[in-house]
Amino acid sequence: MAKLNVTRSTLLGRVAICMCSAFTALASAQSYPSKPIQLIVPFSAGGDADMAARNLSAAAQGVLGQPVVVVNKAGANGAIGSVAVKNAAPDGYTLLVGRIGSQVLLPVLQPKTTPYTWKDFTFIGILELNPVICVVHPESKYKSLNDLADALKASPGKLTYSHSGPATVQNLAPQLLLSNLGLKPDAAVNVPYKGGNEVALAVLTKDVDFACNNLSSMTGLMTGGKLRPLVTTTPERVAQFPDIPTARELGFAQLEAVIGWSGLFGPPGMSPQAVNKWATALKQLAQDPKWIAGNANFGGIPHVLSPQATGKFISDGYSIYADLVAKAGLEMK
Repeated sequence: MAKLNVTRSTLLGRVAICMCSAFTALASAQSYPSKPIQLIVPFSAGGDADMAARNLSAAAQGVLGQPVVVVNKAGANGAIGSVAVKNAAPDGYTLLVGRIGSQVLLPVLQPKTTPYTWKDFTFIGILELNPVICVVHPESKYKSLNDLADALKASPGKLTYSHSGPATVQNLAPQLLLSNLGLKPDAAVNVPYKGGNEVALAVLTKDVDFACNNLSSMTGLMTGGKLRPLVTTTPERVAQFPDIPTARELGFAQLEAVIGWSGLFGPPGMSPQAVNKWATALKQLAQDPKWIAGNANFGGIPHVLSPQATGKFISDGYSIYADLVAKAGLEMK
């Protein structure tokens, strides 16, 4: 009988321990966040990712009730900061504000040397989009994207475009356009420059025939009528320039993959409770006038997606770029 009582006592003790552990875990999940959260930006201060992170930080800490601290970990085209988050504890206190370059283009273009794949993170949400606009000189004979497409097909290898590197949207957008037209990668001559501003100026000075560039690098020139926009890669027309048709309207829906964006990511296996907390917070921020205005300050278009929709958004983009890179032989060693 004594042995039976000991057994019962032991069992009751174990049950009590399990119940305490469960309640502790539940309380911890319900109290997230209970300390400051780090937002790792894998690029230098002042860029699109940094501005998106700081805009998110300012708005989110009021919703979450804890400081959200931006930390820049630049280097290796975004890989250093991304790896830091990949290796972090999955408790939701170290997160990544990633860009298409770090999360999609690097794994596509340098699969052997990039220390992660596109799916090695927990998807939390897309924050905003940064339009890519294809432009020509105002005096150009190409009045529309169809005019440009017809010229590319009629004279392969004759037209030129500017870009700021092989792994940038300025190069991949024209390459995707050529691919959609059934043309080879050399059907337009690519001319490299140092940055987005020089890419735009090359069109202004007529050194190249066209360019597809970030809106933030061309807003002033377009507003002043010094560049003629042909198409935007955004799903909807840009409010600031409502006369620019979208790629989908013109029958080039795949060009929507060529768009800048900022997204929120966590380490693999991140706590579902923390993911849900952020998903709810982002949904609330999508209606916050201050957060929306903050996006407008750096040319961002609010485009909050759920964790599930974010995964599909990135997967679809990766598939398009992987196919493009394979066809055009763009993989970098």
